[in-house]
Amino acid sequence: MKRIALLGATGSIGGSTLDVVARHPDRFAAVALSAHRDVAGLVARCRAAGAAYAAIADPALEGELARQLCEAGLATRALAGPAALETLATLPEVDTVVAAVVGAAGLRSTLAAAAAGKRILLANKESIVMAGPLLAAALARGGGTLLPVDSEHNAVFQCLPAGFAGDPARHGVERIVLTASGGPFRGRSAAELDAVTPDQACAHPNWRMGRKISVDSATLMNKGLEVIEAHHLFGVPRERIEVVIHPQSVIHSLVGYRDGSMLAQLGNPDMRTAIAHVLAHPDRIEAGVAPLDLAAVAKLTFEAPDLDTFRCLALAYEALAAGGTAPAILNAANEVAVEAFLAGRVRFSGIATTVAATLEAIAAGPVAALEDALAADAAARRHARDSIGRRYG
Repeated sequence: MKRIALLGATGSIGGSTLDVVARHPDRFAAVALSAHRDVAGLVARCRAAGAAYAAIADPALEGELARQLCEAGLATRALAGPAALETLATLPEVDTVVAAVVGAAGLRSTLAAAAAGKRILLANKESIVMAGPLLAAALARGGGTLLPVDSEHNAVFQCLPAGFAGDPARHGVERIVLTASGGPFRGRSAAELDAVTPDQACAHPNWRMGRKISVDSATLMNKGLEVIEAHHLFGVPRERIEVVIHPQSVIHSLVGYRDGSMLAQLGNPDMRTAIAHVLAHPDRIEAGVAPLDLAAVAKLTFEAPDLDTFRCLALAYEALAAGGTAPAILNAANEVAVEAFLAGRVRFSGIATTVAATLEAIAAGPVAALEDALAADAAARRHARDSIGRRYG
């Protein structure tokens, strides 16, 4: 029986995780759940899962969470505030932490879980983007393990040989190829994209995701963050991590080997496949996902990404090359710009412009401690907000 803390329970990953958990009550128990501000959603999921702990990230909502839990007749303990996520991530009765908090807000709890020796199922790519070396060090100190939930990195993990430990040369790994659907604007010109709306950007053709990650998919920033994540997860250098547009989202990623072989992981675009894989690893369990019908798919296509129109992917490669705090600066500026776009204060093209301006303005430094990443994050957010204010008023 694996006892799980699910951080980000009311998001799309949280819902898919709880669906898989509910299918296997003999194997998994959701002990602790968290949400950002969705009290009603959190209470509903605590009721369904029988969770013993519930944490709301906004401390102002602690009383409301306690009240709704009480009215629902639940004995679930209510916690609140950013530190509450770290509390859930380090509970002694929890052995597995699903890190599905969106954005930089998930960094501290992920590091806490690593230091506590937990088994981390990582869906919060921003943690490893901001502080990859710190996370690796915390895992080494605490004796924990990390398994990737992102469909692309999970696919790579499945295509790597058993015992692979960040040493591609020893295992004959030549390259990693991350697939991208291209999002809702594949094939559009930069001029056509300038007037797109948030709702259009969030209308992903293949995946059901939250609004922030949907916009990242539309700009290809999500793929850029995944390139950085792949570098830290698998020890493959930047120049050997490629991105290819694959509109069908059937091949989730590939690994190329020295002998010319390429191994690919295929499946219907449903996050429950990757979640079930890491929850049960090394076993395989039913995930509620329909089997892939290759005859129905019929055709798989690939094309190179348009880095001129979708500049965010190129900016992510640049940040990875710069190293140090540059990825943290990239991520923070992007979070601010996407928030502004979703609020109608920035054009779609303004996302990449804001990120580029912030990377140019703030010099990258080393990441020797958590404070280095957090300071870079804060400085980037200030600059990005100021830049948006100057451009858009």
